[in-house]
Amino acid sequence: MPGPAAPAGEPGGGRSASGRDGKNAVPPRDGDTQRSLLPTATSRRTWGAARELTRPHRGRALAAVAVFAADAAAGLAGPFALGWIVDTVREGGTSGAVTGAALVLFGAALLQAVLTATGAGLVARVGEGALARLRERVVARALALPSQRVEEAGTGDLAARIGDDAALVARAVRDVVPGLAGSALTLAATLVGLTALDWRFALAGLCAVPIQAATLRWYLRRSTPLYARQREVGAERARQTLESVSGAATVRAFRLGARHTRRIEERSADAVAYAQRATTLRSRFYGRLNVAEFVGLALILVVGHVLVRDGSARVGEATAAALLFVRLFDPVNILLALAGTAQEAAAGLARLVGVADLVAASPPGTSEEARTAPSAPGAYAVSALGIRHDYRPGHPVLHGVDLRLAPGEHVTLVGASGAGKSTLARIVAGAHAPTAGSVTVRAAAGEGPRVLLVDQDTHVFAGTLADNLLLARPGAAASDLAAALRAVGAEGWTRALPEGLATVVGAGGLALTPLQAQQLALARLVLADPPVVVLDEAAAEAGSEGARGLEKAAEEAIRGRTALVVAHRLGQAARADRVAVMEAGRVVEEGTHAGLLAADGAYARLWAAWAARGAE
Repeated sequence: MPGPAAPAGEPGGGRSASGRDGKNAVPPRDGDTQRSLLPTATSRRTWGAARELTRPHRGRALAAVAVFAADAAAGLAGPFALGWIVDTVREGGTSGAVTGAALVLFGAALLQAVLTATGAGLVARVGEGALARLRERVVARALALPSQRVEEAGTGDLAARIGDDAALVARAVRDVVPGLAGSALTLAATLVGLTALDWRFALAGLCAVPIQAATLRWYLRRSTPLYARQREVGAERARQTLESVSGAATVRAFRLGARHTRRIEERSADAVAYAQRATTLRSRFYGRLNVAEFVGLALILVVGHVLVRDGSARVGEATAAALLFVRLFDPVNILLALAGTAQEAAAGLARLVGVADLVAASPPGTSEEARTAPSAPGAYAVSALGIRHDYRPGHPVLHGVDLRLAPGEHVTLVGASGAGKSTLARIVAGAHAPTAGSVTVRAAAGEGPRVLLVDQDTHVFAGTLADNLLLARPGAAASDLAAALRAVGAEGWTRALPEGLATVVGAGGLALTPLQAQQLALARLVLADPPVVVLDEAAAEAGSEGARGLEKAAEEAIRGRTALVVAHRLGQAARADRVAVMEAGRVVEEGTHAGLLAADGAYARLWAAWAARGAE
């Protein structure tokens, strides 16, 4: 659905399209339809996006690097001071000298604490600012996505990216980036310190590097695809859980609880299996790092022994060298371990950038510019020509449908379930792109949307009732809101609310009934004031009495507009200007209610069956 159609109802309707195959798709299980997940950015594009997002904060980022460098330099004071104390004690120095060295240790520790906190704060400000911009871009792209694309991927994939992946990247910004920067600079400063003592100490310490490098290469080669797959499996688990919970009523009605529970268990088992694999990999990684630490420290002690024996170094210098290397244990382990965590965050960031980089425009032939044309005397308001559509290749649900609506005409689509009514309606509304054919809407340009869809799946946003209405026309006066509610028969219950239009509804507020939520959607329609309206079984979720009230409200809301209505009750068809009967993806009859009854064809049979059930 084009962006402007959003105010009246929730984009993405209630019918899920079957997914198409994609390179990121999780293989189907238990007969599931395979889904095409949303795209994931390449590594090059991910880091390019990271540079773009942090560019406005370049000065603060450079300041953070300078602070971490000073922190690393201050950390050298401890080992050197302890080595000096050792030599002072061995040579019979005074207690004042030892006290002075102790004060140096204390001052260096205090300075490090201040610098570490300052650097972490600077990194957090840079990272959180960049992440906020990325979140805004991701949400903007997600809201602009055609509902069919979201349905193909499954709502769980998008929810996992905006929720889990964004949280993972946020944790990386707060914890991983400062840790990586601090550890890398500490490593560089320590190597400088070892070289200052004696270049042979530095050479001995560097002997551990090949082992660490091989360990890191071994780890990253396995962790990168593992963490990427772990994110995909997590998204699939979220999708399955969301769909099972949101469709709980249908699941219970068809006694599918055991099947859906089994599917959730399978997805959860997959997620647990990948988590266990990741934990095992990390354990093996740390074990190999311990080997590198042992080798490096042993070599430094051997070199220290040789140098002290030859008189090339003092005991305090050998002590300082050993302490400097021991001091590297934590930074090196943090650096290498966080490389894996950074890989996880990079996988999440790539999934976020993949959504952020999506082209906001709808597919060809469905964008507002491509679908609409200026109104002209004598021209049809809506022309849907040669419409073909399939959710899966080779399984068409519409077969070359032609449908035209004159300005101000009300056309009702009727037919058995599965005839293709909702698919055609959503294509006309722009929610789905046809596989073949074109839709042209001729309407005068205005401030609001030209085509607006209202279906049975409406959404009540968390906020006041007025906020929900103002989505359709920001800045509307209170009198306009009241008039819209009055037009759809909602004035009575809204006036009875504790705080009127200021009453908080939706999540955390007053829960509206399905009838009230649908009236709210129709009131949005009135406020948006589109020239063309598509109603897809907008009264289906209400009971018989509620449906009659909603039908009356819908008729009032579409008065004076061109309207395509998918009828849940054939009484709507009797009052329409024209009726189009669909069977198996084709329009088989068109005409007025009276004319089609007289023709004694498909519509007459539907009417007779409906009347026989008591026209409920």
